[in-house]
Amino acid sequence: MSENTDVASLVERLTALAGAEARVFVAIAGAPASGKSTLAESLRDSVDRTHPGKVEILPMDGFHYDDAVLRAHGTLARKGAPHTFDADGLAAMLDRLASSDRPVAAPVFDRALEISRAAARIIDPEVRLILVEGNYLLLDDPDWARLRPRFDLTIFVDVPLAVLEARLTERWSDMDPQAAQAKIAGNDLPNARLVAESSVGADLVLRA
Repeated sequence: MSENTDVASLVERLTALAGAEARVFVAIAGAPASGKSTLAESLRDSVDRTHPGKVEILPMDGFHYDDAVLRAHGTLARKGAPHTFDADGLAAMLDRLASSDRPVAAPVFDRALEISRAAARIIDPEVRLILVEGNYLLLDDPDWARLRPRFDLTIFVDVPLAVLEARLTERWSDMDPQAAQAKIAGNDLPNARLVAESSVGADLVLRA
Protein backbone atom coordinates (compact mmCIF):
# COMPACT_ATOMS: atom_id res chain seq x y z
CA MET A 1 0.00 0.00 0.00
CA SER A 2 1.25 3.48 -0.85
CA GLU A 3 2.40 5.79 1.94
CA ASN A 4 2.07 9.58 1.81
CA THR A 5 5.30 11.51 2.18
CA ASP A 6 6.77 15.01 2.04
CA VAL A 7 9.97 16.45 0.65
CA ALA A 8 11.78 16.56 3.99
CA SER A 9 11.02 12.87 4.60
CA LEU A 10 12.18 12.01 1.10
CA VAL A 11 15.48 13.83 1.62
CA GLU A 12 16.05 11.94 4.86
CA ARG A 13 15.26 8.58 3.29
CA LEU A 14 17.30 9.15 0.14
CA THR A 15 20.25 10.46 2.13
CA ALA A 16 20.36 7.14 3.94
CA LEU A 17 20.18 5.25 0.63
CA ALA A 18 23.06 7.28 -0.81
CA GLY A 19 25.28 5.79 1.87
CA ALA A 20 24.49 2.22 0.85
CA GLU A 21 27.22 -0.11 -0.32
CA ALA A 22 25.24 -1.34 -3.35
CA ARG A 23 23.84 0.94 -6.04
CA VAL A 24 20.19 1.90 -5.41
CA PHE A 25 17.58 2.91 -8.02
CA VAL A 26 14.63 5.15 -7.10
CA ALA A 27 11.81 5.81 -9.57
CA ILE A 28 10.11 9.21 -9.50
CA ALA A 29 6.95 9.03 -11.64
CA GLY A 30 4.11 11.41 -12.40
CA ALA A 31 2.15 13.11 -15.15
CA PRO A 32 3.55 15.73 -17.53
CA ALA A 33 4.08 19.02 -15.63
CA SER A 34 3.72 17.32 -12.24
CA GLY A 35 7.14 18.63 -11.20
CA LYS A 36 9.10 15.36 -11.38
CA SER A 37 12.22 16.91 -12.89
CA THR A 38 12.24 19.80 -10.42
CA LEU A 39 11.72 17.40 -7.52
CA ALA A 40 14.49 15.08 -8.73
CA GLU A 41 16.92 17.98 -9.04
CA SER A 42 16.00 19.30 -5.60
CA LEU A 43 16.42 15.86 -4.02
CA ARG A 44 19.75 15.34 -5.78
CA ASP A 45 21.06 18.70 -4.57
CA SER A 46 19.93 18.03 -1.00
CA VAL A 47 21.47 14.55 -0.87
CA ASP A 48 24.65 15.75 -2.56
CA ARG A 49 25.33 18.15 0.30
CA THR A 50 26.04 15.25 2.64
CA HIS A 51 27.05 12.63 0.05
CA PRO A 52 28.89 14.54 -2.69
CA GLY A 53 29.26 12.59 -5.92
CA LYS A 54 27.01 9.78 -4.72
CA VAL A 55 23.72 10.72 -6.40
CA GLU A 56 22.74 11.19 -10.06
CA ILE A 57 19.56 11.63 -12.12
CA LEU A 58 18.61 9.44 -15.08
CA PRO A 59 15.67 11.08 -16.91
CA MET A 60 13.33 8.87 -18.94
CA ASP A 61 13.20 11.69 -21.52
CA GLY A 62 16.65 10.69 -22.74
CA PHE A 63 14.98 7.65 -24.31
CA HIS A 64 12.65 9.57 -26.64
CA TYR A 65 12.63 8.16 -30.14
CA ASP A 66 14.09 10.64 -32.61
CA ASP A 67 11.64 12.80 -34.58
CA ALA A 68 12.74 11.05 -37.79
CA VAL A 69 11.68 7.69 -36.33
CA LEU A 70 8.36 9.08 -35.09
CA ARG A 71 7.70 10.77 -38.42
CA ALA A 72 8.39 7.53 -40.29
CA HIS A 73 5.83 5.74 -38.10
CA GLY A 74 3.26 8.54 -38.23
CA THR A 75 3.44 9.19 -34.48
CA LEU A 76 5.23 12.55 -34.31
CA ALA A 77 2.05 14.36 -33.23
CA ARG A 78 1.90 12.08 -30.16
CA LYS A 79 5.53 12.68 -29.13
CA GLY A 80 5.62 12.18 -25.38
CA ALA A 81 3.07 9.32 -25.34
CA PRO A 82 4.29 5.95 -24.00
CA HIS A 83 4.89 4.39 -27.42
CA THR A 84 7.23 7.25 -28.42
CA PHE A 85 9.89 6.14 -25.92
CA ASP A 86 12.43 3.32 -26.09
CA ALA A 87 11.40 1.51 -22.90
CA ASP A 88 13.66 -1.44 -23.73
CA GLY A 89 16.59 0.94 -24.08
CA LEU A 90 15.88 2.36 -20.63
CA ALA A 91 15.68 -1.16 -19.19
CA ALA A 92 19.03 -2.03 -20.77
CA MET A 93 20.57 1.15 -19.35
CA LEU A 94 19.33 0.28 -15.85
CA ASP A 95 20.83 -3.21 -16.16
CA ARG A 96 24.11 -1.76 -17.33
CA LEU A 97 24.20 0.69 -14.44
CA ALA A 98 23.32 -2.04 -11.96
CA SER A 99 26.25 -4.23 -12.96
CA SER A 100 28.92 -1.79 -14.10
CA ASP A 101 31.96 -0.73 -12.10
CA ARG A 102 33.00 1.59 -14.92
CA PRO A 103 31.72 5.02 -16.01
CA VAL A 104 28.48 4.71 -18.00
CA ALA A 105 27.44 7.20 -20.69
CA ALA A 106 23.72 8.03 -20.62
CA PRO A 107 21.52 9.98 -23.06
CA VAL A 108 20.00 13.36 -22.24
CA PHE A 109 16.98 14.97 -23.91
CA ASP A 110 17.83 18.44 -25.19
CA ARG A 111 14.63 20.50 -24.93
CA ALA A 112 16.08 23.33 -27.01
CA LEU A 113 16.74 20.96 -29.90
CA GLU A 114 13.84 18.55 -29.14
CA ILE A 115 16.16 15.55 -29.54
CA SER A 116 17.90 13.05 -27.31
CA ARG A 117 21.69 13.43 -27.29
CA ALA A 118 23.49 10.11 -26.85
CA ALA A 119 26.31 9.83 -24.30
CA ALA A 120 25.58 13.34 -23.01
CA ARG A 121 26.00 12.47 -19.32
CA ILE A 122 28.50 10.26 -17.51
CA ILE A 123 27.44 8.33 -14.42
CA ASP A 124 30.53 7.42 -12.44
CA PRO A 125 30.95 4.11 -10.62
CA GLU A 126 31.12 5.97 -7.28
CA VAL A 127 27.43 6.97 -7.61
CA ARG A 128 25.32 4.95 -5.15
CA LEU A 129 21.87 6.50 -5.67
CA ILE A 130 20.28 6.94 -9.08
CA LEU A 131 17.02 8.89 -9.33
CA VAL A 132 15.15 7.70 -12.42
CA GLU A 133 12.42 10.19 -13.31
CA GLY A 134 9.71 9.97 -15.94
CA ASN A 135 6.00 9.83 -16.70
CA TYR A 136 5.57 6.14 -17.36
CA LEU A 137 7.88 4.38 -14.91
CA LEU A 138 4.89 2.90 -13.06
CA LEU A 139 2.56 2.47 -16.04
CA ASP A 140 0.51 -0.73 -15.91
CA ASP A 141 1.57 -1.79 -19.38
CA PRO A 142 3.70 -4.80 -20.43
CA ASP A 143 6.34 -2.65 -22.12
CA TRP A 144 6.85 -0.58 -18.97
CA ALA A 145 6.10 -3.17 -16.29
CA ARG A 146 9.46 -4.85 -16.91
CA LEU A 147 11.15 -1.76 -15.47
CA ARG A 148 9.58 -2.03 -12.02
CA PRO A 149 11.67 -4.93 -10.64
CA ARG A 150 14.75 -2.78 -11.27
CA PHE A 151 13.61 -0.10 -8.79
CA ASP A 152 14.39 -0.36 -5.08
CA LEU A 153 11.93 2.42 -4.20
CA THR A 154 9.13 4.10 -6.15
CA ILE A 155 7.69 7.59 -5.69
CA PHE A 156 4.61 9.05 -7.39
CA VAL A 157 4.08 12.82 -7.65
CA ASP A 158 0.30 13.30 -7.46
CA VAL A 159 -0.98 16.62 -8.86
CA PRO A 160 -4.65 17.48 -9.65
CA LEU A 161 -5.53 17.62 -13.36
CA ALA A 162 -6.57 21.28 -13.18
CA VAL A 163 -3.14 22.22 -11.82
CA LEU A 164 -1.44 20.18 -14.54
CA GLU A 165 -3.48 21.95 -17.22
CA ALA A 166 -2.51 25.37 -15.85
CA ARG A 167 1.16 24.40 -15.76
CA LEU A 168 1.02 23.01 -19.30
CA THR A 169 -0.57 26.23 -20.52
CA GLU A 170 2.33 28.14 -18.98
CA ARG A 171 4.86 25.67 -20.43
CA TRP A 172 3.66 26.29 -23.99
CA SER A 173 2.97 30.02 -23.57
CA ASP A 174 5.51 30.88 -26.28
CA MET A 175 3.49 28.94 -28.86
CA ASP A 176 0.56 30.23 -30.87
CA PRO A 177 -2.36 29.99 -28.36
CA GLN A 178 -4.48 27.84 -30.66
CA ALA A 179 -1.60 25.47 -31.40
CA ALA A 180 -0.76 25.29 -27.70
CA GLN A 181 -4.32 24.38 -26.74
CA ALA A 182 -4.46 21.76 -29.48
CA LYS A 183 -1.22 20.23 -28.21
CA ILE A 184 -2.41 20.22 -24.60
CA ALA A 185 -5.86 18.80 -25.39
CA GLY A 186 -4.68 16.33 -28.01
CA ASN A 187 -1.52 15.00 -26.40
CA ASP A 188 -0.44 16.31 -22.98
CA LEU A 189 -3.73 15.93 -21.10
CA PRO A 190 -4.45 12.44 -22.51
CA ASN A 191 -0.97 11.43 -21.37
CA ALA A 192 -1.60 12.98 -17.95
CA ARG A 193 -4.89 11.11 -17.57
CA LEU A 194 -3.20 7.86 -18.60
CA VAL A 195 -0.52 8.29 -15.93
CA ALA A 196 -3.12 9.16 -13.27
CA GLU A 197 -5.49 6.31 -14.13
CA SER A 198 -3.13 3.53 -15.26
CA SER A 199 -0.09 3.70 -12.99
CA VAL A 200 0.38 1.02 -10.33
CA GLY A 201 0.67 2.12 -6.73
CA ALA A 202 4.02 3.58 -5.68
CA ASP A 203 5.76 2.93 -2.38
CA LEU A 204 5.51 6.65 -1.57
CA VAL A 205 3.14 9.36 -2.80
CA LEU A 206 3.98 13.06 -2.74
CA ARG A 207 0.79 15.10 -3.13
CA ALA A 208 0.68 18.66 -4.44
